[in-house]
Amino acid sequence: MTNLKTLHFYATPEHDCSYLKDRQAKTLFVDPHAVITKDTYSQLSDLGFRRSGGHIYRPHCKDCQACISVRIPADVFTPSKSQKRVMAKNRDLTFRAVTPQFTQEYYDLYARYITLRHKDGDMYPPSIDQFTSFLVDGAQDTIFFEFRNPDNKLMAIAVCDELDQGLSPIYTFYEPDEEKRSLGTYCILWQITETKRRHLQYVYLGYWVRECRKMNYKIMFRPIELLLDGHWVSIT
Repeated sequence: MTNLKTLHFYATPEHDCSYLKDRQAKTLFVDPHAVITKDTYSQLSDLGFRRSGGHIYRPHCKDCQACISVRIPADVFTPSKSQKRVMAKNRDLTFRAVTPQFTQEYYDLYARYITLRHKDGDMYPPSIDQFTSFLVDGAQDTIFFEFRNPDNKLMAIAVCDELDQGLSPIYTFYEPDEEKRSLGTYCILWQITETKRRHLQYVYLGYWVRECRKMNYKIMFRPIELLLDGHWVSIT
């Protein structure tokens, strides 16, 4: 069985950075043909790796350390006043955990979210193939957390991997016309609560880049831990 000692890794050539303009980036990938167990995937997450579809990766840039892995220690997390208000605004939502899958309802919400919120990003324009390869394929103990309002309207999907030590949100898409609900923030807060309920330790939020405005929301969850020089450091 594949483990950290037997895994092979591959580095990409330099390419345009997805987060910072006028920067070149390199990415380190786990062998896509390797069979990755939950235990190995959990260890890779502690080393700063993330999953996107069937690929597990982390930044591997020679002269830049801007991408910092972050995670929330669920047991000691304390919501701010504004985060408590977000939770209150969404008390009417119900959730259901489902197997990763394509449905027209899911895709319609995803396509509307990408088109209205991320038209300037590299995921635009959305497509069914993109949805499937990114969110359904390569599942690793993956769950679609589905959130609906009292009228049964689909409001959000939080795609999340379960690790030995926590939850790793892969992507969240939600109803773009419901700005007052702050659904992106709510889904993270909900996953912190779910992590506690499952008696797990951390919520892994991926990478935080100080100079990338779209990532500022991640650092608003405190305390938070940053992976610096191979060690997780708590910031309160």
